[in-house]
Amino acid sequence: MNTDHLFEVLAEPHRRTMLDLMLRKERTVGELVQLLPLSQPGVSKHLRVLREAGLVTLRKEAKQHWYRLNPSPLQDIDDWFEPYRRFWTNKLDDLEKHLDEESE
Repeated sequence: MNTDHLFEVLAEPHRRTMLDLMLRKERTVGELVQLLPLSQPGVSKHLRVLREAGLVTLRKEAKQHWYRLNPSPLQDIDDWFEPYRRFWTNKLDDLEKHLDEESE
């Protein structure tokens, strides 16, 4: 999956909220409609985008559609952030060292 596309998908706040809700447990469309300020068609639209991006999987059980978080594509985002994480860690280490020297 293209990292730019993942950022576009994750830029929408309702989609991030849906992923947060599915982080805890698998959810049905009905549960998500109850938990979000969206209509059933709105929830379904966002779920389709998340599914196409590979961020959720669908399991059908009778008339119920269960959605589950698939964290694998998020690894691409985490990999993209890694150099920035190192950059800020180094800067914070330098600041800590500077403050320690100032207090001596």
